[in-house]
Amino acid sequence: MRIGKRLALDVGKARIGVAVCDRDGILASPLDAVARMESLSDTVATLIALTQEHEVFEIYVGEPLSLSGQDTASTHDSRLVATEIAAVTSVPVRLVDERFTTSVAASKLRSAGHNARSSKSIIDSASAVEILESALSFEKTSGVAPGELVGDSVGA
Repeated sequence: MRIGKRLALDVGKARIGVAVCDRDGILASPLDAVARMESLSDTVATLIALTQEHEVFEIYVGEPLSLSGQDTASTHDSRLVATEIAAVTSVPVRLVDERFTTSVAASKLRSAGHNARSSKSIIDSASAVEILESALSFEKTSGVAPGELVGDSVGA
């Protein structure tokens, strides 16, 4: 398992959920979701500031695929955000499969006593935690970096 903090993003139309892990990849924690701005470059600048603040060495962007592995309506948007981030940072960006992450996050929030209305403000970052935990688990069990590198990203 590589050492270093990682940031995970769950791209939505209104907000982008954000999670970060410790440098040993043991604990994934939610951060405040980032509101989508009118300009994609402004949104990306906010996300890049988070990567610098948390000193991450890799960024995972959830890729929303259908159960059969096909693109969904949200797939293009996530890929666009990932590509824009990769274009302005030297931090490697990876697209990782996010199937089931939102439903798992919602289930965990319901188990913790949150209803759909009260969870609305935290579901995006809870989903980012699920994306991050899934990616970390994959790397721990396989010894391989998760997902697919985006653009000119360089990564191990």
